[in-house]
This record gives sequence, structure tokens and C-alpha cells, in this order.
Amino acid sequence: MKNDKTLTFPIREEREKEIRATLQNVYNSLREKGYNPINQIVGYILTEEPTYITNHNNARSLICKIDRDELLNVLVRSYLGL
Repeated sequence: MKNDKTLTFPIREEREKEIRATLQNVYNSLREKGYNPINQIVGYILTEEPTYITNHNNARSLICKIDRDELLNVLVRSYLGL
């Protein structure tokens, strides 16, 4: 059978998964280096100063690829369960 329906892809959901995975990697890298990951990530979000994030496991480069507004959007949506 031929399927003529248009396929749609949940781009936002995929992007949110990617951001969550990156944030988890950054969290783990900070933890491995002995930092308080929550304090460091909050400091980064508030200031957008990359030195809050360790270079360990390329964490700083990874988090800098995410727009801060996009990161906050994902965090708030997740917190509110939306």
C-alpha cells in the first residue's frame, strides 16, 4: 500500500532531548571534577560566563552551543511539566 500522508517530525521535542542530554553531560563533567554542578550551571545561566563550566569532557564547548534563552525555556517547561 502507498501512504500519501505527510510525515511530520517533532523538531522541538528532539531539540529538547538534545539540550537535556547536553545539560546532563555538563552536570556529570562538573561533578567528576569535584564542582557543585547546580551552582556552576546556575552561575553560567545567570551570567553567560563560560568559565563557570569546566573544559573537562568538552563540557564548556557543549553548553556554549546552546542559546541561553533556549536553555531557560527548556528548563522552565521541564520544571512546570509542560
